Formats: sequence, structure tokens, C-alpha cells
Amino acid sequence: MVINAAISDLDRIDLRILSELQQDGRLSNVALSKRINLSPTPCLERVKRLEKKGYIKGYHAELNADKLGVGLLVFVQVSLDKTTPDIFSRFRSALAHLDQVQECHMVAGGFDYLLKLRFGNMTSYREFLGKELAVLPGIMQTHTYFVMEEVKHSSALPVPTLSTTR
Repeated sequence: MVINAAISDLDRIDLRILSELQQDGRLSNVALSKRINLSPTPCLERVKRLEKKGYIKGYHAELNADKLGVGLLVFVQVSLDKTTPDIFSRFRSALAHLDQVQECHMVAGGFDYLLKLRFGNMTSYREFLGKELAVLPGIMQTHTYFVMEEVKHSSALPVPTLSTTR
């Protein structure tokens, strides 16, 4: 049996806490303690320990992009003109202030970064492309992909069970 080193300090109760809170981050401590069959005080202590150790990074509300007028989901492949630490750093720094960018991933393969962006319409994206994205340091080329249908959307991580970790 192989123990996953990243979660070796977690037991079944910790894993259940993570699973339950990932499904509903608004659970009260009392409701959570009932779901995992633990009294409220030790349950709260475990949650605080999981937060302190970084297993729980935060609690968020999932907002409806369509209702907020940013239903156009766009992925952009970015190729940089050079792949040096300085260019990477300058690109990341310049990208950090752009609210339309939901995610930015440095990738291995035929391009350097994959961006996930949200806009209200095609005109907004076109303005962003010309005024914001194209002027970022080091950009050589971009390829844009507009999402026609969001088949699956989830930010949930697979929480292993104890039997899969040991």
C-alpha cells in the first residue's frame, strides 16, 4: 500500500471534512459535525487545523456569469517571443491586474500560457485584445477559442478516501 505523502497526515475524518466543505462551504460547524459524526468542538479544531496547514485555502461564493453580464467564456493560448525568466516575470506581473483574466496557466507544449477570460460580449473581448492583451510584454502570438457550450464546470478537487491513499 502506497501512502500519498501530501495527505499522509490526514485521517478519514479530515478527508470527510474537506469533502463536505467543498460541497457546501456555508455549512455551520454544528451541521458539519453532525454530517461527519463528531462533536462540534473537535470538529471546529480540525477545520482550523486544516485551514492552518493550507488544505483549506478559503471560502467562496460561486457567481452566475450570465446574470452578471460576463457570460462569454474565452480561452487564449499565448506564445511569448522569448522564454527567459525575465520575460515570464514581466508577463505575469503585467497580467496580474487584468480583472477579465480568471485563470492563467504556464504550460508545456506548443505555447507558453493558457488564459481563461470572461466578457460580456465579443466587442468587449475585441477591445481587451487590442488594448490590454496584445500590449503585454513579450507576446509574440495569441490564439483565441470561444466557448460555445460549457459542458462541465467545477472547481471541486477529487478528495481521496483513506483506502485510496494508503
